[in-house]
Amino acid sequence: MSAPIPRDEAIERFAGLNSAYYREAFRHIGERRGYVPSFNIAAALLGPVWLGGRRLWSAFWPFLIADLLAVVLVAFALSGGASTEQGARADRLETLAATRALEAKAANDKDASSSMARSLTRSASALDQAAKDARQAAEAAQSGASLIVALGGGLFVAARISAGGLANHLAERRFRAWRLGGDAGAGGFSLPHALGAAALLAVFVPIIFLHFADRTLFEAFPSDPAWNSNAAAWLDTAIGSLSRTVAPAAGALTRAINGMLGLMEGILTQTPWPVVMAVILALAWQLAGFRVFLLTFVAVSYLAILGYWEKSMQTVALLGTAALISIAIGIPLGVLCGYNKRVAAIVRPLLDFMQTMPAFVYLIPVIALFGIGKPSGIIATIIFGIPPVVRLTALGIASVPASVREAAVAFGASRTFILFKVDLPTAAPSIMAGISQTILMCLSMVVIAALIGAKGLGEDVLHALQYAAQGQGLLAGLAILLCAIVLDRVVQGRQSS
Repeated sequence: MSAPIPRDEAIERFAGLNSAYYREAFRHIGERRGYVPSFNIAAALLGPVWLGGRRLWSAFWPFLIADLLAVVLVAFALSGGASTEQGARADRLETLAATRALEAKAANDKDASSSMARSLTRSASALDQAAKDARQAAEAAQSGASLIVALGGGLFVAARISAGGLANHLAERRFRAWRLGGDAGAGGFSLPHALGAAALLAVFVPIIFLHFADRTLFEAFPSDPAWNSNAAAWLDTAIGSLSRTVAPAAGALTRAINGMLGLMEGILTQTPWPVVMAVILALAWQLAGFRVFLLTFVAVSYLAILGYWEKSMQTVALLGTAALISIAIGIPLGVLCGYNKRVAAIVRPLLDFMQTMPAFVYLIPVIALFGIGKPSGIIATIIFGIPPVVRLTALGIASVPASVREAAVAFGASRTFILFKVDLPTAAPSIMAGISQTILMCLSMVVIAALIGAKGLGEDVLHALQYAAQGQGLLAGLAILLCAIVLDRVVQGRQSS
């Protein structure tokens, strides 16, 4: 085993250029804990170029972005800032106002008492006032350009001072990691990396100034509109073919969902409301305690008094159907992902896609395959609601201590026994959290599902949005909120009481 390299020699190998300076700086930093005042002039002057040459990439990118942002602010202000667009708007309005004034004068000369003359006069006056306002806004924006220049310059100076003040600390920390790792190839000042960083600045800075000098130069990415049209046409054809292919299966799935939804909705809406209300309150007390019982009583009273009872039951039926299907699919899939890392690696990107894709986007293929109506709303809700229960179930199963399983195996437990008597009970808190999150995610889809024919409280919110009925929308939104809170507290059980 080779003897460790002396510290001074190691610093000389690591620093390369100006090693005497870094020996003194590292010694000074190592004498005390915390931040020790130390300023590197080269880092302050060169900024990202110095950081790139020292391969300090975690600091390189933030300081590069800060420099570019400072350049953007300065170039924006020097090109006129917002006053350019405001001035162009003022010019257009002044031209239009002058034209309208001539039209009004001609109409007044012909017949000053006509409605056309009065209308043109009012229009000319309004346009003249709008042009004056736009010109004042342009002048105000022009006066603010100096402030933007000062802001950009201040950001640049602050970034460079920060780089100089942090550089030696960053280098010393990287030296310690380098010395422990013994990677001799990572030391020294890398001229190619520094030149690469300088090249980035040399390319980006002129592009920024050219953009603000001529806004049309980089107005849009050069693309052919035909590419978009051809891709859209291909997707239309593919979705149409898929729709025809899966039509029998889609019809069977639609009938199954309709049957399940009809049964649940019939139970909730056709049963006398006192019975349903009493059962809900009893379940809340039994499962979650007296405090949740009081909360549930207030919620159902609000729904009943303001006339939302039937629609809230329709919402709960829609939610219940989607949540039951999501849970029935999600828990087994989550258990499989918890046991098998390969399956988890395949499923995780799909779950990311399902959660990040905007709901309005995947409504399009859902409508193409299943038509407009409640089944499509439920399927869209299922897509949105499955990921939480899958993720948290997999997390719970993967978090079961190996010692617990080993103890069960030592007593001769079978795999089925371990699953149902060891893993699932141990992972139950995580699974219940996943179920709660799935229910809430499903409930958050009620307004979007109303767009494609689903009934319930989401329909009231949608109507309020269409007709700008603020009060009605807030009342319906509060009803959805109360349903969400009650469902979450009841599912969480006595943990929430």
